[in-house]
Amino acid sequence: MKNIAGLMKQASQMQKKMEEMQAALEAMTLDGSAGAGMVSVTLNGKGELKGVRIDPKLADPAEMEMLQDLLVAAHADAKRKIEAAAAAEMQKVTGGLNLPPGMKLPF
Repeated sequence: MKNIAGLMKQASQMQKKMEEMQAALEAMTLDGSAGAGMVSVTLNGKGELKGVRIDPKLADPAEMEMLQDLLVAAHADAKRKIEAAAAAEMQKVTGGLNLPPGMKLPF
């Protein structure tokens, strides 16, 4: 019975750490960029787009298609960084425990 109590305590501690990590990730912001920094976006830890910065040189209407493509690429860059940070934090919380493939944070 001592083992069960110990496991329950560890599970409770892990849950608390995961909640703390999720709060920290939600507060985190990371930038992604494309076009040699001419376009950049900022995402929060949930992957929500929070800001866009566009170099004024790109505002030419003839360049709008390229601008749209760069925005998509910049967003994808920031999203990859958020996912990598979340995976690194999850690894810290789980202590190297191998989770099932595809298991992600609840958000």
